[in-house]
Parts: sequence; structure tokens; C-alpha cells
Amino acid sequence: MHALDYTIIILYLGILLLVGFKKRLSKNSSTAELIVGGRMLTLPAFVASLVSTWYGGILGVGEYSYNYGLSNWLAFGLPYYLAAFFFAVFLAKRARESKVLTIPDRLMAVYDKKTAVTGSVIIYFMTVPAAYVLMLGTLANFLFGWDLWVGIIIGSLFSLVYVFVGGFNSVVRTDLFQFGLMFIGFIILLSTLYFTYGGVSFLQANLPEMHFTWHGGNSKAYIAVWYVIALAALIEPTFYQRCYAAKSGKIAKNGIYISIVCWAFFDFLTTSCGMYARAVLPNLENPVGSFPAIALEVLPVGLMGMFALALFATVMSTVDSNSFVAATTFSRDIVMRLFKIDEKQTIKYTRIGLVVTMLLAIVPLFFIKSVIDIWHIFGSVGTPALLIPVFFSFVGTKRLPAKYAFLSIVSSGSFSLVWYCSKFYTNTGGYWFSV
Repeated sequence: MHALDYTIIILYLGILLLVGFKKRLSKNSSTAELIVGGRMLTLPAFVASLVSTWYGGILGVGEYSYNYGLSNWLAFGLPYYLAAFFFAVFLAKRARESKVLTIPDRLMAVYDKKTAVTGSVIIYFMTVPAAYVLMLGTLANFLFGWDLWVGIIIGSLFSLVYVFVGGFNSVVRTDLFQFGLMFIGFIILLSTLYFTYGGVSFLQANLPEMHFTWHGGNSKAYIAVWYVIALAALIEPTFYQRCYAAKSGKIAKNGIYISIVCWAFFDFLTTSCGMYARAVLPNLENPVGSFPAIALEVLPVGLMGMFALALFATVMSTVDSNSFVAATTFSRDIVMRLFKIDEKQTIKYTRIGLVVTMLLAIVPLFFIKSVIDIWHIFGSVGTPALLIPVFFSFVGTKRLPAKYAFLSIVSSGSFSLVWYCSKFYTNTGGYWFSV
């Protein structure tokens, strides 16, 4: 990369901090101001924040589209659009009208403290941003040549320092800035690839035939798993947080509809770029880095820096949001609820939660090096545990009895975890009954 590219990235980081520090929390800030920004989120802010937050897995998308082609859009993207649409129809308006601050608040109101705390623990581990922290380190390694751990630490610090002082409002302000950078960067890359190599005919001549099928060569059972994991949208804390923060239920509902269109278009951009990466660089040792690799191959000075911003903006907007949700879950929904700590201490314990969360985000990286594997593990266990009690806390006139809601969380989560671990105890290294 050229000095101009590095200058562009430094300017981005400077503007990010400037925007994030614009309004700081005071000692007198309420819990609602900390967690949902006083419920003043407008439609443009809602869309920009949700789109950039929920699409943080950019290198995982690159890995998948490089390996499986068009399947990334049809089998890896479509399930999430459907789940988000389902959320908009059944949950968005109800969530806003519930006037709570977090999912565990709702579990507490509808069921009991035991269910709320148990759900909080699962939500906490699902929102610890291990996959996205790994992506920050990988990006820094590809673009700057830094060691993985150096990139992880520096990238995480830049993603969290403004959240530490500004809370949810800082997250939203930086998301507005990063939303535009995401799309600009990938439009630049795809346009350059198209005019350099050609269109569909080039891809057909240089890609495996399976890259143009809906499944990409994966089994139907493997694809079906992603349709189940996509149901995580129905218990996705960042979805609920944006709905709680919206000015009205109508903004929450329409905001998700618009966000689905944005995600579909962005998936078109990323899937196309991933397929070009496979066609131009068929022997990449690590497909997780397919996007920075193809960008370094074709983009000139200056444009490379702009594309680097798209990658960093996509990942960092998710690291800050997920870390913030995890921190508030740790502080208000676990520690403060268990030990009955005064609500005035929420800001203090949330900041402690941010530090704890970042440390925990790094631990899984000693054992797991694939972004998709991290999603697969946490999604396979957390989604079934929370899906039924959370969904039916908002939908229907008759609520689950508290003991059944608690049993649903414990039994579903435990069963899924045991099943996942079965691959470590079978002779073939596969799951029980090959499921």
C-alpha cells in the first residue's frame, strides 16, 4: 500500500474518534440515555446503524463466496433476509411498544428473574464479538503486515474508546459515517474488477461450475443449518436495541424493511467480488483474506485506501455495537440484577463490562481461526436456547409459564451444545447420525 492509502485510513480513524466523542455521557445520564439513546432514533439513523451493525462479518462473507460462489447470496444471505422480514412483521413494533431496555428486561417482566438471568448469560456470549475481532486482526495483517494480535488489540481499542465515553449515541453516530463507506468501497472494487476482466463470461470461464449453483456444492443439510441459524435474527440483541431506541414502532418496522433491501444489494456487491477473487486468485492459502487480496491486486493508489476503509468500517461498526450490547448485558442484566446494585451505577459497570468483554473476545481465537466456524458454534447453541421464550414473550395472548420458559432455555441450549460436542467423541469426527 502507498503512503496515500495509509493517510486515508489515518484520516478515517481521526474522523471516527471525532464523531464518537462529539457527545459524552455525564454522571447524570440516565440508563435509557446510555442503552437506547433516549429513544430518539430516526429512520435514516435506524437503517444506517442496523445495516452496518448486522453486516460485520465481511471477511466471513468473503471466505464463503470465494469457496462457494453464488451460494453466498442465495443460501447464506437469503435466510437472513427472511428472518429479518419475519422480525419486522411480528416483533419490531411490539418490541418498541414494550418500552423495555433489553431482552432480559422483557424476560424478567414476562417470566421471572431466573429466566432473565439465564437468558442474559446466553445473550452475553452470543454478543461477545470474537469473530469480528478476528477479522480486525486479519485485516491489519493483510493490509499492514502486522502480527494478528497487534491488529486485534489496536483495532479493538479504536472500536471501543468512543463507546466507553459516549454509549449508544456514539455507536449510532459512527454507524452513520461507516454506512456510506461500506457501499462506496465495494462499488469501487466491483467496478474496477468488471472493467479490468469483464463480466459474467469471464467468471464462467474461470470458476468451478458449482460456483453458479444455489448450494455451491454443499449438502442440503449444511444449507438447512444456516436457515436455522438465521433465526438468530428473532433474538438478535442489536435488532431489539434499535427497535427500543426508535422514535416509534412504525420507524422500527419500516427501518427493517429498508435494511433488508440494503443488505441484499450489499450481498450482491460482496458475492460478486468474492467470485472475482476466486477467478483471479484461485490458489489463496487463506480465503478469509480474499477481499483484501483481490483489492491489492487490482486497485490503484488512493482507491485501495478507500476500499480498506470499507472493510474496516464494516467490521468496526459491528465490534463497537456488539461489545456495547455485551457490556450492558454483563452490567445491568447479570451483575446488577444478581447483586441488586443501584441503577445509578449502570454506566460504571457497563464500562467494566466493555473491558471484560474485549478480553473474552480474544480467548476463542486461541482455538478457532475461522470466522464462519465461530458463527456456526455460537449460533447453533444460542439460537435454539432463546428462540421460543423470547419470541413468545412478545407474540400471542397467552404467555409461557415461567418454569417452561426457563426449561426451554436450559434444555434446548444444553441439547444443542452436547450435539455440537459429539463430533469430538465419534470415531469419524462427525456429528451423531451425521446430523
